[in-house]
Amino acid sequence: MDFDGHQRVLFVHAHPDDETLSTGIAIARLAPSGRAGVLTATRGERGEVVPGPLKPLEGSAALAAHRERELAEALHALGHPWHAWLGEPPARAAGLPPRRYQDSGMRWAAPGLAAAAGDAAPDAFSLAPFEEVVGDVLAAIGAFDASLVVSYDAGGGYGHPDHVRAHEAARAAAGRAGLPFWERAEDGDRIVADDGIAAQLRQALAAHASQLTLDGTELVLSGGQRRPIPRREGYRARRGAESLN
Repeated sequence: MDFDGHQRVLFVHAHPDDETLSTGIAIARLAPSGRAGVLTATRGERGEVVPGPLKPLEGSAALAAHRERELAEALHALGHPWHAWLGEPPARAAGLPPRRYQDSGMRWAAPGLAAAAGDAAPDAFSLAPFEEVVGDVLAAIGAFDASLVVSYDAGGGYGHPDHVRAHEAARAAAGRAGLPFWERAEDGDRIVADDGIAAQLRQALAAHASQLTLDGTELVLSGGQRRPIPRREGYRARRGAESLN
């Protein structure tokens, strides 16, 4: 597998479900040997909810706690990787009180392309001071003793402002820590296949029931978008950067 040579890989994500949708295959391959760590920035408080019995959670104060439980179940299915919430120990810079980063929200600018919602709260992740966010990612890198940092590409995969901020902060933190940085890329030259872990991945996807449903070999997202359940993931090495903002 293409992560061979990297002892401990920290996957930096914006919301619960991103870890499974974007990097679930790699996490499941690495977790049994203790080599996968997951850092989650927000609880996805402003996420859309799929039609059905969970729909009333959308926009409610109860959604955050529900998505925390979904994430715990998904991580269990993926093999119990190390996990931390950004802004809370051990993923909080020394000397700072704990901080709970909030989901920034989004709007659909075009089919499959997200943009900033325009009404993000002052404590939203995408608006948080960049140096503070990078410091928290660095704390997580140290706590997990990571040797490689992974996140989205510069566009955040599909443009969500929290995904973009996760990329920027993870890449900057990797550069300052002197570590390599990889981004998730469909055309990446480092490929991880789902050999032997397809059932685990389905179980992890099913755990995120507020965000997606499974329909045969496809998954259906909360906005109605359909995509095949992934069978492989591509990654691309990028130069770490001490600062991107």
